[in-house]
This record gives sequence, structure tokens and C-alpha cells, in this order.
Amino acid sequence: MRRPLRIAQIGHPVLRTPTRTLTREELKTDEMQDFLDDLVETMREANGAGLAANQVYQSLRICAVEVRENSRYPYRPNIPLTILVNPVLTPVGDAMFTNYEGCLSVPDLRGQVRRHCEVDVQAWDRNGKAISTVVKGMTAATYQHEVDHLDGKLYLDRIEDPTSIVTLENFQRYHMNKVAEDVAALIERYGS
Repeated sequence: MRRPLRIAQIGHPVLRTPTRTLTREELKTDEMQDFLDDLVETMREANGAGLAANQVYQSLRICAVEVRENSRYPYRPNIPLTILVNPVLTPVGDAMFTNYEGCLSVPDLRGQVRRHCEVDVQAWDRNGKAISTVVKGMTAATYQHEVDHLDGKLYLDRIEDPTSIVTLENFQRYHMNKVAEDVAALIERYGS
């Protein structure tokens, strides 16, 4: 079993520094492949929906995304494990939606963020093979959240209404049922 890595918390400069791209040669090293395994293990151990390399103190343009019956986000659809290396996201259309987000680097808070409903994804997988796809709905929001990290941004930077910021406890008490309904409608519309 791999050892989970430490997760940087808000205020640490690594979270505000844009990450560097990798070469395919770097990606193929045993050291980098071990790091990717550790990144995934850390995400799973912390019940994250995703985790960016700079959240574990590595300024690399890599993130992992996965949702499997996640207790922190019980209303989110499952997303298969995906490693994105050097990702570039481009909005598809102008449609956007608002949803509460949280972050492992900003513990015990949630806030409303507007995200694009569909994004084009250009990246490599963990083996350097090209990924070219369009993701929609909550999956698109998760990808945007993680790629924001790689650009040195936190979801808090995208909150338009600061009064939407709530503790996790109050999110669960006052907002989660409505969010679950909204997400269900989004899944019905976009399939994810």
C-alpha cells in the first residue's frame, strides 16, 4: 500500500504558483509514475473528487480526477479515474451553472462557483497518450476545479457572492438537499 502525501492548505505559496508542463520523457520515469500512484492514493484517502500535483507540493501540471460513491459529494455522478497531464480546457458554448464546491486545500468550507457546462479537454494520460474529449455537467465542473489549481487558482477566487460561503456542517444542514436536486437535473440534461 502506498503512503498518502501531505496536502497543502490555503495560504501556502505552492497553491498560488502556476505549475510547469512536463515532457513525455519526464512522465515515463519510474519516479513520476510512482508519484502518480501516490497522488491517486492521497486523493482516495482524503475522499477527494480530484487532486492536483501542487496540492501535494509538486509544481507539476498534473491532476487526478475520480468520483466513486464519494461521501464528501454523495450527489455527484461517478467519474472514472482519469490522470490529466498538461491539460488545456476550452469552454464549449456559453452555458454555465452554479454549484457549491469544496476543496481539500480549503477544509470544511463550501461556496457557490459558476462553471461552464461543457469543456473541451486536451491532455495526456499517465503514459503520454493524447486525451481529446468533451466533458459535461458535474464532470466538467470537477475538471475545471482541478485545472484551476494548476493555474494557481482556488475555487474561492471564483465565488461571485461571498455570502454563499458556508461551513461544511451548515452546507449539509441547509443546502445539500437543494444541491442534490440541482445536480440531478444537470445529470439528466448532460448525462454527467
